[in-house]
Amino acid sequence: MSSPSASSPSAENSSAENSSSEVSSSEASASEASCDGPPSAANVSSAVVRPLSRAGRWLVLAVAFLGWLFAGVQMSITPLVSNSATADFLAGPRDGAAERPVTPKPVLTRWFARYNATFLFGAAAGGLLFGWIGDRAGRAKALSLSICCYAIFSTLAAFARTPEQFVVLRFLGCLGVGGAWPNGIAIAVEVWTHVSKPILAGIIGSAANVGLVLMGLLGCYVAITPESWRWVMLVGGLPIFLGVASLVWLPESPQWLAARRKAPSTDSPDSAAVSLPAGNEASIASSVPSRGNTGKPVSPVRAIFQPPLLWLTLLGILLGAIPLFGGWGCTNWLVPWADQVGAKTDPTLKAWTQVYRSVGAAVTSAIGGWVSAMLGRRLSYFLYSAASLFIGQHLYNNLDPTHPHFHWWALMLGATTGFYFGWLPLCLPEMFPTAVRSTGAGVTFNTGRVATGLGVLGAGYLSSLSYFGGDYAKVGAVTSLIFAGGLVAIWMLPKSPPAATAR
Repeated sequence: MSSPSASSPSAENSSAENSSSEVSSSEASASEASCDGPPSAANVSSAVVRPLSRAGRWLVLAVAFLGWLFAGVQMSITPLVSNSATADFLAGPRDGAAERPVTPKPVLTRWFARYNATFLFGAAAGGLLFGWIGDRAGRAKALSLSICCYAIFSTLAAFARTPEQFVVLRFLGCLGVGGAWPNGIAIAVEVWTHVSKPILAGIIGSAANVGLVLMGLLGCYVAITPESWRWVMLVGGLPIFLGVASLVWLPESPQWLAARRKAPSTDSPDSAAVSLPAGNEASIASSVPSRGNTGKPVSPVRAIFQPPLLWLTLLGILLGAIPLFGGWGCTNWLVPWADQVGAKTDPTLKAWTQVYRSVGAAVTSAIGGWVSAMLGRRLSYFLYSAASLFIGQHLYNNLDPTHPHFHWWALMLGATTGFYFGWLPLCLPEMFPTAVRSTGAGVTFNTGRVATGLGVLGAGYLSSLSYFGGDYAKVGAVTSLIFAGGLVAIWMLPKSPPAATAR
């Protein structure tokens, strides 16, 4: 699973243009840089902006990759730690050798859903917050602060004493997870201008699954139990060294610096103008109003929520929410289900489950953009949905975590859902014309995160009903039906999205 944020996707894997918009500059070698609300001219340096050295470019790629890898470690914490942490919180203080009370399964399931929803809400808010910081203070600073954010609050969560404290600290930490993707991919795209965006998005997007795999492997050899889970949170805090070092040494994107100096004032009539390249984008962009009835410029957010873009925005939210809910509301149940079954007999079963699922997702999220471009946007999404639906139903209805083939089917489910997170950064941005592309991609993906969080909360409360009784398999079988929606929704996507012909 990737992120989100498509989140990722996740997991969560979001758009390569989540926090960058296209501008024209004679001093920039490519056309994508963010210019949402540039500083005043008095604060802008007049120095010539030069490209980064080869070493500087590799440093940017390394920090972006590692920043998202450690964000993947944060993603792994929820499924690996949730049941153990909740059981520890609710069992009360340890009293010598006395056996501690057992927490009922429905209670564990509800708290697992709350932790998942907390992650999604935090990541959605963080994507907006740190995306805003990245547009105004620079990609390098925003990425570094994002890493520091999730590292600091992960460390503090090791000292939580109640589920409520844990939820609050996880929300604050996940703000950083949400900010790491848009700023990491934006600075990488703007520095490595000669490499295609789908390839870069795939490379960096796969880093989260590498983090999931590494944390899962660690959990295979160091058991995560109600008596021993806080060390995982301390591992999640180790990237603080990367974050602090990045604040000092990570170079800023030359494109951002150039766009910051050349971008027109937001009060200028030209700042709301829409680029009109030949093709399908021109016909839609030309009908996007640059000014409202009062004569004031129309903000990008307002533009995407009114005709002619309203329908594309709603469709983008739906197409982003389906894989996000599939990842967080379906495949994520595999790990606590394995924990539920193997808690006493094999505490490492949940960690191995995460490893297998994440290995599959790591491979397919890296190649998903290329496969989606080769098969076509609509057919590829349809096939990912069909495969995920079939595997999810078989896994939850016919197998259990002790079955000899369970982990291989978990790998296949991770692989089929991982393809989505190569599709999202390729296809969500191109649904919108140039002038509102960054806003459109960011709003659709992050709204999908929020909708997924609400759905995961609902699934958690659903599990407490008498029919489910806290049974993760039954919950997973129901939530995996979300992929059936993808079989239908994708055919609503136009054959030629507004930007697809303008590349």
